[in-house]
Formats: sequence, C-alpha cells, structure tokens
Amino acid sequence: QVQLVESGGGLVQPGGSLRLSCAASGFTFSASAMSWYRRAPGKERELVAGITSTGNTGYSNSVKGRFTISRDNAQNTVALQMNNLKPEDTAVYYCKAKAGPLDYWGQGTQVTVSS
Repeated sequence: QVQLVESGGGLVQPGGSLRLSCAASGFTFSASAMSWYRRAPGKERELVAGITSTGNTGYSNSVKGRFTISRDNAQNTVALQMNNLKPEDTAVYYCKAKAGPLDYWGQGTQVTVSS
C-alpha cells in the first residue's frame, strides 16, 4: 500500500524558514520522480518543485532561489527547504510520487506565512 506522509508545516513569519518532509512507502522510491505541489486558498494546485530519480531538480519561478528540494533514497524521504517565506507562499503543500504510470499523493500539510 502506497503511503506519502507530509510533515513540517506550520505558522511562520515573513522572511522565516520551514522544512517540509515527505515519508514514502509502498513503492520503489529510488526509481520514482518526486515533487511538491501547493494549493493556495481560491487558487488551483501548482507545481512548486520536482526531483527526478537521478537527482535533477526543477522549480517554479515563484520559488526559485528560495526553495530547495532534496531526496534521501536510504530513508525514502523527500524534503522541501523553504527560506525567505512570503505571505503568498501560504498554502497546503502536497507531496507527489510518480511511480511508473501512476501518481500518488499525500494528504498535505498547511503552511501559513503571516505576521
């Protein structure tokens, strides 16, 4: 059974940092591309960052230079380090795994950036 469990969300002031983590199980993690998406209130879900099975990364323009995605194949985890957070980063953040032809999603973790 595939499971993706996000953690690390919370309330942070503008300019602060958070580190999200996603623990994966039930599929071949090392062979899967992983990504982080987010959905802000009233907006559609958007891709934030992705990392291939070989470690190549990509970012949306809105987070480039502030967020870093990384993976640990020994621990079956993918992380999103978020620095210099802005109020517009407020959203529910989701971890997604692409395992072969199938996509799997976590339940999401709330990130709120507010003073």
